[in-house]
Amino acid sequence: MANRQRRRLLACAVTLTALGLTTTQAIAAPAPAPQPWQARHLKDVGRRHAQKLAAGSKVNPLFAATAADGGEEDEAENSAEATEQFTEARTAPGVVAPGAYGAAWAQLQSMPHTSGSWDHVTNKPYNSDDPRYRDIDSNSSGGSGYVTGRITGIAADDDGYVYAGGANGGVFRSRTGGGHWQSISDKLPSLSTGALGLDGGGRLWYATGESNTGATSYVGTGVYVLADPKRGEFQPGGRVGGAELESTTIHALRFADDRVWAATSRGVWSHSTTTLSGPWTLEFAPNPSHLPGGADAKAPNAPYKNIANDIAIDPKDPSKVVLAVGWRGGDTYNGFYAKAADGTWQRVTSLGDLPTGAGDVGNVTFARSKDGSRYYAIDQSPTRTATDPDSGLQGIYVSKSGDPLGPWTLIADKDKLKNSGSALQDAGYQPGIQSWYNQFLQVDPNNADHLYAGLEEVLETKNGGTGWTVPGPYWNFGFPCWSIDPAKQTGDCASTTHSDQHAVAIGSYHGQSFVFAGNDGGIYRRPVNGTADASGHATDWTSLNDGTIDTLQYYSVGIGKDPADRSGRGVIVTGGLQDNGQSILRAHDKVMGSNFGGDGADTIVDPGNGCNIAEEYVYLAIQITQNCAVNNGDWTTDPAKATSYSVAPVDNETGEARFIAPITADTKDINTWIAGGRHVWVQNKGFAIRSGEEWTAAYDLGAGHVATAVASSGGTVYAGWCGPCNNQGFTRGIATGKADGTGWHQLNLPVDGTLPNRYISSFAVDPADGQHVYVSFSGFSRTWTEGPGAGVGHVFESRDGGASWTDLSGNLPDVPADSIRALPNGALALGTDLAAFHRAPGAKDWKVLGTGLPTTTVMQLRTGPDGNLYAATHGRGIWSFDLSRLGHGHRDDED
Repeated sequence: MANRQRRRLLACAVTLTALGLTTTQAIAAPAPAPQPWQARHLKDVGRRHAQKLAAGSKVNPLFAATAADGGEEDEAENSAEATEQFTEARTAPGVVAPGAYGAAWAQLQSMPHTSGSWDHVTNKPYNSDDPRYRDIDSNSSGGSGYVTGRITGIAADDDGYVYAGGANGGVFRSRTGGGHWQSISDKLPSLSTGALGLDGGGRLWYATGESNTGATSYVGTGVYVLADPKRGEFQPGGRVGGAELESTTIHALRFADDRVWAATSRGVWSHSTTTLSGPWTLEFAPNPSHLPGGADAKAPNAPYKNIANDIAIDPKDPSKVVLAVGWRGGDTYNGFYAKAADGTWQRVTSLGDLPTGAGDVGNVTFARSKDGSRYYAIDQSPTRTATDPDSGLQGIYVSKSGDPLGPWTLIADKDKLKNSGSALQDAGYQPGIQSWYNQFLQVDPNNADHLYAGLEEVLETKNGGTGWTVPGPYWNFGFPCWSIDPAKQTGDCASTTHSDQHAVAIGSYHGQSFVFAGNDGGIYRRPVNGTADASGHATDWTSLNDGTIDTLQYYSVGIGKDPADRSGRGVIVTGGLQDNGQSILRAHDKVMGSNFGGDGADTIVDPGNGCNIAEEYVYLAIQITQNCAVNNGDWTTDPAKATSYSVAPVDNETGEARFIAPITADTKDINTWIAGGRHVWVQNKGFAIRSGEEWTAAYDLGAGHVATAVASSGGTVYAGWCGPCNNQGFTRGIATGKADGTGWHQLNLPVDGTLPNRYISSFAVDPADGQHVYVSFSGFSRTWTEGPGAGVGHVFESRDGGASWTDLSGNLPDVPADSIRALPNGALALGTDLAAFHRAPGAKDWKVLGTGLPTTTVMQLRTGPDGNLYAATHGRGIWSFDLSRLGHGHRDDED
């Protein structure tokens, strides 16, 4: 979830249809008066939400797996829609069978590589509080400091070793209590982190398959063990068991006696920790017919029917196990389960204060004290998520006997937490607004009543829940110590963590005990018994995001010449990030800055002047700057003195655009821009645009249709669309016409035709001939996808404006393709969820492009005025490749 400096603060209506649960409630909670730096965003986003809801839009499928493709309604649902749309692009039009990703990775291993290697561009500290960019549209001075991408697993020992797992970036090791990181999992087929844990023998366990990316995630390849984590690296041969956990997401690993338990998206499994070979044992799946091979395995809701969130094991009696099972959006099977006398798993009907009803049990996290005297739990309620505009939190609970069967006692609810120093209420929300997404728990090993809890903020109790503080508030905005004008700040705002907590661990370094918190901005630490101000906000957080750990999740990249570089060769590299705004790296910077806050999406950069930047927040909320968004010192919201301007087209206001909506400039005219929502929007003023009213709707894609990709060359425009966009009746199409609004028509793309009925991810148009176009498709082919018209292939070419197509996929692995790029002399570059590929002029087959690029999602490829190809990865930052290394006569090719 992006920082609420740039989030909607208006009330809205929520209509949620969940599996086994239907709730409708009008929300009329008053919003607080916006601060000056919120006003512009309220104007851009508030009207869009209101109009969309008035039109009867449905809720996001992440909350309602049976709902038609719909939009966001509440604060938390922006994150829900982001994660779900990222997933649906890779799974539509159906359900992806287990093994798809693994098969693609295996094929990748045998493919040849081109010459040349990739250079890591963003291996530098990224300062979200960079004072150069403190302005109304940035997050600077919020207090998060140095950030990186989402961290979803942490383990730490008492020798100063810390292990951090990126959402899609793999595992990093620090030998110094955090910092000076080294990647140790790059040889594995998946870098998606579900959980990390050290067992009693010091081995490091790595569960792949991030549980935050939607129930239909496919990128997990199982669980791996590293016997010597202080010196070794993970190897494919270190996988535990067979392929049973491939293509699952894994929420938690728990150890008891000689077994490890895994809570996955396909039930609860266990395996011996002494004998690592042999298959995993399926302990419990509430709806086994929906598992792979079952009678209902191909049903659209199958991925949502066997979700397990955590496991609680009695340390005094390891045979006593309680399973927390259920889809966060609600289903009839949601609940707690324990083994009956006959050996079957039965629903638990009474646990004291901890509710057990299907509507009350959603995402759950357990934590046990080291001495076994306490068990703690966080519970997110599907009912509250559906009905409460401010929070989905059911509560935080303790079992004072240490028995997972309780009785459990409520020790905190949203009201208790909001009055403990939370910064959320200043933004109009309450703790737990994203408890379906944000949860961690960690007990101090030396004090069973000392607990750290993570929701959107880091929370702490030192007396078993009687009193709470917020050592890691959401941000400093709204506190008395803060002002956008540095001269008016009191100077006593302490650094905090980034928002949205996911992982936690306690370890020691040089004899001092630290708590490590992982969130959407990376990893932070403070002493377990640290210092705090009078409000309970910690004064001793240290960011461990020193640039050696790059798990930044980019959606886009833009490159332009740096006007301040005297050599004329230096470039500015910028890009939009998940929950970390827009990064900017100038030619001679040693530290990256953040000139736009919130989420960052697509971007347009002037190749001749990299300070001319258009950045999309989300849903086509486009802003532009012509000075790199450097604050001019006025500290004002006066548009006449602004350093950036809001220029969102109408589809932003009506909600008719995807979360990450496509924007681009014509390859022959940097002043002609194309933006895609329900409509194909065109504007011809380039970076001189100052208002959203200056866009013209060139074409209406149709009600319920939204653009997924746009491209333009010499005024010939192509727009790919979907709608519905999930597996509930997925459809796609391509429209083409002129930027001036003439000649528009839909191409004939039958479901069973040459082109797959899958998500259209990108286009590349030949600059010499607008009728010559390439298109890439996401998802997996019909070998793995059960859905109408899934087809085969990922890259296609047309030389007649889309009337006919030729499959160029050749020897490409069957894996989602994300970005096609036409290079000089007929060469092609392709970014996929596994790697970047190159097809030489006249060749039929593809090669892996260079060496050194981590195995992660390549979201966008763009060429820069320096002759390099840039790759924006969704988990390992931005990388560049010198095209001259290929030896095919490539020249500098400006974007």
